[in-house]
Amino acid sequence: AQPCWNEYLTTRIEQNMVLSCTCPISECRAQPTTAFIYSIVSSKEIIAKYEKALLRGYVECCSNLTWCTNPQGCDQILLKDGLGYEAACSKCSWISCFNCNFPEAHYPASCSHMSHMTCAKCNHGFCWRCLKPWRPTHKDYYNCSAMVSKAAWQEKRFQDYNERCTFHHRAREFATSLRNRVSSISEMPKIRTLTFVLHACKVLEQARKVLAYSCVYSYYNQDTESVDIVEQQTESLELHTNAL
Repeated sequence: AQPCWNEYLTTRIEQNMVLSCTCPISECRAQPTTAFIYSIVSSKEIIAKYEKALLRGYVECCSNLTWCTNPQGCDQILLKDGLGYEAACSKCSWISCFNCNFPEAHYPASCSHMSHMTCAKCNHGFCWRCLKPWRPTHKDYYNCSAMVSKAAWQEKRFQDYNERCTFHHRAREFATSLRNRVSSISEMPKIRTLTFVLHACKVLEQARKVLAYSCVYSYYNQDTESVDIVEQQTESLELHTNAL
């Protein structure tokens, strides 16, 4: 019986279905306990996968926990502290948003501005505005059937804001690349400390990030007076950012 159980549990673990598996007998709904699985499965590799599945299931069940959303990959778990929607990863410093599935914090743009959502569990992409699958109907952040009536008069406005947003994202990537190069140089012997340069690069990355999402905020904000104030502040920040 033990070899049969071992094969059954191993297969379930490898298929990522162990948390929902029950007794192989169709009439029995009993689930194998952790102690039972440890006593049956001897492979350290399979046990490691099982423990990862347990951890993943626990995080998904807790509303105040989530995984770091760094697209480069990070296995850190983030704890919502009640101070806001943003959380900085202590491992990779990536700032995630707790309130939506956008891959990073997007201040000053609200979560509702970030139309393209991705399910953290199954990676299904969908549009926040019409709730339909993102592909193949949505080719960009504006091509949504819920917004068709406004498409004609907002198309040019969208293109302008989109170009500005794209520019700042690319400039942010340059700042990140620059910080990585400076970091590698600072590790060389006989090189004076370059901490202040690294700090400047991080400030530059953050400024470009805020500028990019300011474009999203201004685009969706219909309050003319509010947009004018934001545009003035954005212009000032962009001036100082370019100088830096």
